[in-house]
This record gives sequence, C-alpha cells and structure tokens, in this order.
Amino acid sequence: MIKYAILGFGVVGTGLAEVMADQRKKLSAAAGQAMELGYILVRHDYPDSPWRDKLTQDFSLIENDPDVAVVAEVIGGCGAAYEYSRRAILAGKSVVSSNKELVAVHGAELAALAREKGVSYLFEGSVGGGIPLLRPLCRCLAANRIDEVYGILNGTTNYILTAMAREGQDFQTALKAAQALGYAEADPTADVEGIDACRKTAILADLSFGYNIDPAAILTTGITAVAPDDLELAQSLGYAVKLLGRAARTETGCCAFVEPHLVPASHILASVNGVMNACAIRGSAVGEVVLCGPGAGSHPTASAVAGDIADAVRHRADPQVPDLGAPGGVLAPAAALASPWYVRADGAPDRVLAAFPQARPVYGSSGECGFVTEPMTRPALEERCKALDVRAFYRVLA
Repeated sequence: MIKYAILGFGVVGTGLAEVMADQRKKLSAAAGQAMELGYILVRHDYPDSPWRDKLTQDFSLIENDPDVAVVAEVIGGCGAAYEYSRRAILAGKSVVSSNKELVAVHGAELAALAREKGVSYLFEGSVGGGIPLLRPLCRCLAANRIDEVYGILNGTTNYILTAMAREGQDFQTALKAAQALGYAEADPTADVEGIDACRKTAILADLSFGYNIDPAAILTTGITAVAPDDLELAQSLGYAVKLLGRAARTETGCCAFVEPHLVPASHILASVNGVMNACAIRGSAVGEVVLCGPGAGSHPTASAVAGDIADAVRHRADPQVPDLGAPGGVLAPAAALASPWYVRADGAPDRVLAAFPQARPVYGSSGECGFVTEPMTRPALEERCKALDVRAFYRVLA
C-alpha cells in the first residue's frame, strides 16, 4: 500500500481528495498498486470534513513518514509551496503540482533536485487545468521540432471577453459578472493583467524550446484596455478578440509574449468561449494540433493532479521529470516579430488610407474605424500610426 499526501485544502485540494476517493480502484490500477491517502496538510481545522482524521498542520509528519511516496502540492504561490516541495524531494518523495507560479519560477530547480534524489516531479495540472496538454507536448509529440505553442490559457479573461462580445458589456461590467459567478477572484489582477497566462506561457516555452525562461522577462499585456468598440469592430472584420499566450521559435531564440489578439473567425480558437481553454501546438511533423477543455476548476484540475500521482507511483523505479530547460536562453524581442495588426482609430478615411493604403476600414456605432494591416513589426506600425488618432492596436493571429 502506497500512501500519498495532499498539501492544501482549498478548491483544488478538496477536489483532489474527492477524485482520488471516487476513482480509487481505477487510479490504483493505473498506478500498478493500491494507493491510500495518508495526510492532508491544512492551515485551519475542518471538524466537519469527511477527511478530518487525515488532516494535519504539521508538515514534518508527512516529511518523516517513510510510507508516503508522493506529495501533491496544491497550495499555490512560491512561499510555503516551494519550501514544502523542496523538503519533500529531499526526503525522497515524488512531488506533483498544479502550481503554475511555482513551476514557472522554481520548476527547473525542483526538477534538477528531483533527478538528483531519484524521484518524480510532475506538473500536468499547472497549464490547462484538466486538459491533457503537457504529456502530449513532451511525449506524444516527441518526434516533432516544436515551432510554436499558443493559446487561450486563462478562463477568467476568456469569460470576460466572451461576455463583452455577446452582451456588448464593458470590461468592468463583465468582470463583476465573472466575480459573481466565482470565475474571477476578489482581486483579479493576476488574471486580467495576463500574469497567470504569462506563467503558463513560460512553462510551455521551457518544455517546447529547452530554455528556462524567467516569466518576468515575458512581455505581458492584459485585457483591461479592451473596449466594447474593439469587440464590435473585430466582429465586423471577421475576428474574435482573445487573450493569447504565445511562444515561438525564431532565428535569434525563443520569442514569448501575452497579448490580446484578433483571431480569425475560421480559426478553432475563435469558437472557444466562456471559461474554456485551448492550446495549439505547431510541430515539424504533425502540423498543428489543438487541445481544448476546462482550464481550471476543482475537479478538472484535480483530474490532472490525480493522474500525476498515479504516474509517480507507477514510475518509482524510473522517475519521471519533464525537462524545463537550462537558464541562459535568449528571449527574442516580441516587438521584432512581424504580424498583421488591428488598429482602432478616430480618423477620416482619407487619412487612414494615406497611412495604410491596403486597409479596408469598417466603422462601428461610435463612429471610430477599425482595420487590419499587412504584416509588420510593432515599431513599423507605431511609425505609420503617427498620422492617425489611434485608440488601440492589437496583433492579429495569422
């Protein structure tokens, strides 16, 4: 009988305990032997919990119990989560995590330590929630040179943009609705400013290109400035507005960024709405693969973590540690990446066409115009926009 421990008893921790109990026989079969919950690390008492006999506030009990083979870290952040993950690995225990901040910032360090100690370090739930994403990227597509990975990596922002497009709401109204439904936190900064998507983009870039990228170095723009006019004009032009995290291979290194994009209505990502996530992977042999599903939530994320627990138990003799790359990789400037651009401006048609002769502007209910440019770099775009009263511009996915 192999024991596992859960660190954290919030939304994901509670869901993980439920999923592990509900699917105990199936998960034990996947693991190759029976598994049993040993402990749940908590900060507060839960006297009415069905797992109250498993609760502890003392991590050292988990750390020093030789029967605990796997520790599931679902605390979040880089404080206690980092300390406990490191101590668990040093104690010879495999660690699995859904903590995108920890994996993005300290994942390479913890992975190296896991290799040294001969244990697994797995983090399928850190990107895409319940979507099987990292295993397919690292294993099923191992025969490919990954050229680009991009997608809708945050359900909160996708819900807000969907509401703005469908209901004509402004950002603040859509945000309040998301908070009322539990899709957005009381402090939504990490979501709406693109920070959450940035961390996930860093992990995808690390796995795809072999660089260990500092999330702080990734150009990140959230959705707070996206206006109802942008959604209206985008629809008239044949696009949807989505916040995308992107990482691409270039001649000078990996280019990674998070920005609102106009996505062609014909592209599968344009139809991914609400709190759903989707990620596209472009490989040298397979072409483009798109994986879509629930990107967050108690049971979807717990599904990924539970799978990692079973995988870590099954592979105790041959530990599994995805390669998050080595530091020192070159992060190419996103501004130098040429792409078409969407521009919203308050300008007469003759001024627009003088600056952008190929533009086919459309006009919204506010009287402002929107158009899509030919591919160019951001500096080139800014230079040509000097003659216009530009209100917003965003990349177009091409």
